[in-house]
Amino acid sequence: MIGDKSVILFDGVCNLCNSSIDFVLKRDKKNRFLVGALQSEKGTKLLSRFDSNPEYLDSLVLIEKDQIYFRSTAALRIAKKLTGLWPLLYGIIIVPAILRDAVYDWIGKNRYRWFGKKNTCRLPSPAEKAKFL
Repeated sequence: MIGDKSVILFDGVCNLCNSSIDFVLKRDKKNRFLVGALQSEKGTKLLSRFDSNPEYLDSLVLIEKDQIYFRSTAALRIAKKLTGLWPLLYGIIIVPAILRDAVYDWIGKNRYRWFGKKNTCRLPSPAEKAKFL
């Protein structure tokens, strides 16, 4: 967490991850999130504060109030803070993490093949700069 904002770290070269961040930014009407690439200097520095491998790229990471969340738990906690009906997805949290994460990992292992990959990390547009680390 930086200030009063939660931080989302994502795989900056993954097309699925970038599309997911676009989705979140459009629905973050209360300005609750900052985002950054796991590969960025700031992203690796944040991960190292939590004794996490700074080269970890296999999951969406959410940092809230000095807590770190990975995989499906991170995704559901993010959905809970979005506008619209998306917070209803948080109800899936009752499904054991081992099952939720199995689905998350299956998608994660195939994300580059299904959705493609960029050669470099995404740069924010001028309108998005305030939302990026």
